[in-house]
Amino acid sequence: MPALLASGRDADVYALDERRVLRRYRRGGDVTAEAAIMRYVSDHGYPAPRVYAADGADLILERLEGPTMLQALHDGTIDLHSGATVLADLLERLHKVRVRAATDPGTRILHLDLHPENVVMTEGGPVVIDWRNSTEGPPELDVAMTALIIASVAVLPGPFADQAEPFLDTLLSCTRDNPLSQLEAAARRRTADPNVTAEEKAHLQEAKLLVTTAARAHF
Repeated sequence: MPALLASGRDADVYALDERRVLRRYRRGGDVTAEAAIMRYVSDHGYPAPRVYAADGADLILERLEGPTMLQALHDGTIDLHSGATVLADLLERLHKVRVRAATDPGTRILHLDLHPENVVMTEGGPVVIDWRNSTEGPPELDVAMTALIIASVAVLPGPFADQAEPFLDTLLSCTRDNPLSQLEAAARRRTADPNVTAEEKAHLQEAKLLVTTAARAHF
């Protein structure tokens, strides 16, 4: 078995060689749609890992060298303002990618899990990973989901809790998309997500209030 590099909430990542990793979902599933969206946004200049193969619950992806944004924030190689600005820029850049089939001009490609743990800070720039939740819809939903995830960190005990609220405030100051119109939809998705912990769901209303307060300061 290849060496385990990292484990997330629903997938493990193994080293295959110096340029490739295997991402395997523990509950199984079909990675076809995830691979397709990663290839599509990459073809349009967006920073996502190269996909070498996709089969069942397995993705063979480009091996990225560098810390996640969260790790970089922890060790001080990137400050809060810079990190939040980078994340806001990644959201905006994604929402500029031409949608594949939708006719509604307000429809965009959404990541729906874009937060500091899903950004790898490589020498060539930030790269966005973990596209399993990606879909198409209003960009405000993507911003609302990112904001709600960060707010959930702020309202729970943890090593980044004290930094999460100012990070959220800076993020929302840098985006043009007001998350409030899609905040309830984002909360419903979080509630239905089996990878969201019971503790996170129990504090969801508190996180929503934090996002509402931060958004109203900027929109």
